[in-house]
Amino acid sequence: MGETAKIDSTGAVCPTTFVTVKDGLEDGEILEIRLNGGEAIQNVPRSLKNEGHKVTKAEKGGDGLWLLRVVKGGLAL
Repeated sequence: MGETAKIDSTGAVCPTTFVTVKDGLEDGEILEIRLNGGEAIQNVPRSLKNEGHKVTKAEKGGDGLWLLRVVKGGLAL
């Protein structure tokens, strides 16, 4: 399995959140993202899927923030 990159985009708002996530995908084959609920959790997973990436985990934490795990498009686990 490839490198895992981690980013915290909880301080960003859409569409900046997705730009941050796309930049993070350049740092590894797997990306773990912390993000806010609301617009970010609605838009980011959908946009990632539309670009050919695979969201393998979407989990809401006790702090109300979300953790996404994304595999860069075209890669097999």
